[in-house]
Amino acid sequence: MVRNFRRSLSFPNQPSAKPPQRKKTFHVRSTSLPCSTHPLVSQLKDSVSHLKTSISKPDNRTSAWICDGLSQLKSVHESLDDLLQLPQTREALRERSEWVEKVLEDFLRFVDVYGIFQTLVLTLKQEHMAAQMAVRRRDDSKTALYVKALKKMSKEMASLMSTLQTMGKSWDLEQKSLSMFDNGDAEIEQIIMDVNEVTIMVSSALFGGISASFAMQKSTWKGLRLPKKQVKMEENIQELEQVGAESLWGLSKKGDEKVKTLVKKMYEMEDCLSGIECGAEKLFRSLINSRVSMLNVLTQ
Repeated sequence: MVRNFRRSLSFPNQPSAKPPQRKKTFHVRSTSLPCSTHPLVSQLKDSVSHLKTSISKPDNRTSAWICDGLSQLKSVHESLDDLLQLPQTREALRERSEWVEKVLEDFLRFVDVYGIFQTLVLTLKQEHMAAQMAVRRRDDSKTALYVKALKKMSKEMASLMSTLQTMGKSWDLEQKSLSMFDNGDAEIEQIIMDVNEVTIMVSSALFGGISASFAMQKSTWKGLRLPKKQVKMEENIQELEQVGAESLWGLSKKGDEKVKTLVKKMYEMEDCLSGIECGAEKLFRSLINSRVSMLNVLTQ
């Protein structure tokens, strides 16, 4: 009987160590996402922080600067797309379906805004090519049409920027409510809101820069005035303001050298627009991918 009693003690002691291990494993899995340690999260945070700094304090507001901002923002959304592919991320966000739906609406606005932007830039490039022909022929009437086109473009870009600013205000309120929580889920949502914020920053710099560049010439446009305080003058993009109304008026009275210089500047401006158009198109695709991945959180 002693042997049997000893066996009865040794047998239950072996499985008795297992339940604590199983509970510990379950606790780790219940955590939505190890945000502080996951390499994707760290990479995304660093990229967003670097982009915020570079876009808010530029050395020179050139087309190269804005194209670099678009390229970095594209990389940010690609990293966000990778983060949204993680099962842990989807599980955490699925519990906040109403918040995810709001993100989807805002991402749809981003896609719509950049779709409109691409159409506007295409129209501007066509107007610009026609203006180049007019300059060579010293056709003042057609260059006047180009000046009007620049005025209209400035207003359209300012309108796109206004749409983004409205989105930014709503996200400020969301961040204040989110700061009340301190858990893994809130950290994931904070990262997504940071991506949203930097998207608004870069896009505002782009749209505002183009609008300001064309608005810089408003004092020399005969009878053409833009609304006051529409854009800040310091937001201009250098290459886009070098072909202004003052250089286009009175072509028939200008010498050959001045016309040649103007044609050269217009070619440089065309290259600038093409670079911006290419960068915006790549970002546009990344925005679509981000929204699709976010939509999959609710549907898969």
